[in-house]
Amino acid sequence: MVNPDHVQLAFSDRFGTAEGVRLFRAPGRVNLIGEHTDYNDGFVLPCAIDRDTVVAARPRTDSVISAYSINLHKEGSFDLGQPAEIRKGYWLNYVEGTARVLRRMGFTIGGADIVLESDVPVGAGLSSSASLEMSVATALVRLGGHPMDRKRMALACQEGEHEFTGAMIGIMDQFISAFGEAESALLLDCRSLETTSIPVDLEQYALLICDTGVKHNLAASAYNDRREECRQAVACLSVEIPGIRALRDVTMEQLAAYASRLSPLLLKRARHVVAENARTLAAAQALLDGNYEELSKLMYASHESLRKDYEVSAPELDLLVETSHMVPGVFGMRMTGGGFGGCTVSFVTPDRVDEFTYRMQAAYEKGFERNLSIYNVKIVRGAEETT
Repeated sequence: MVNPDHVQLAFSDRFGTAEGVRLFRAPGRVNLIGEHTDYNDGFVLPCAIDRDTVVAARPRTDSVISAYSINLHKEGSFDLGQPAEIRKGYWLNYVEGTARVLRRMGFTIGGADIVLESDVPVGAGLSSSASLEMSVATALVRLGGHPMDRKRMALACQEGEHEFTGAMIGIMDQFISAFGEAESALLLDCRSLETTSIPVDLEQYALLICDTGVKHNLAASAYNDRREECRQAVACLSVEIPGIRALRDVTMEQLAAYASRLSPLLLKRARHVVAENARTLAAAQALLDGNYEELSKLMYASHESLRKDYEVSAPELDLLVETSHMVPGVFGMRMTGGGFGGCTVSFVTPDRVDEFTYRMQAAYEKGFERNLSIYNVKIVRGAEETT
């Protein structure tokens, strides 16, 4: 995890003194199951992990926010009193989008000096952007004297990312970064935003993430294309199923009955989302029952659906999933995140972690001549001010 003392020291170096500085953090996340369902008003099952963005912040007397990224060795600033100027691909868009939307929502957001550092891998599907946004939101809201209105803050971060980066993401990433609970996943209904805490047994099963190192960009056209394809599927199906607002409202029986209304491509996209919602609810129940055998089947089925019907996997991810079937003590593996690279997530019995690590890394190096990073993660709390 990021050392807050290091961030505070960097603040002092940057701005002359650390007097009056406060520290804040927000985690990245791994989604256990429920992929590409959030923007379809569906169900997801993420948990916050022990990879954070840490922010050192101090209020200013003007309306300028000046930020420095330790990871990027870059600084930038913008004036909240002036019109926004969105620059494509600019890292500060995540900070500015968050600040401006919070202000639009009625939070008292003033100028601030900010230094931030993160150990959430970028482009790995572990929500480095949401971690950054929520840590900045927490800092600005608390500096403004507001209590933590986590729901509104998460919505502000999502809207800021839509507006300032063009990535039309769902609410899951920001929501779990805000509301994460230690040792529990959250079953999130992305329509009502109601959550159910689902305990995860990290005594009997290690939660392992394999990072392929293949980077994806959620602002890229392929992600937004999937969202548009789902919208088109709903439009076609609404002729036969009045009142549906999203694929969340469609059952597998209805999809089968009205499949002729959809092109082959739209049918595949809809089939993934409808089935994935059912798998997510079943996975939450399996965790509650301690039935990791059932959870394993659901996770593998999720990956196959993402590979064949949603077409967002990658050869690197597929190799890891195929290899995992041959390693004892593995209970499920699937790609996690937006896809087109990134990570897999799996449960492994503690006595098999070393063997799992060796065999997965060996297979990956043989297949792609690249190193594979594996993280044994813990499940942690959501965004907060730290001492």
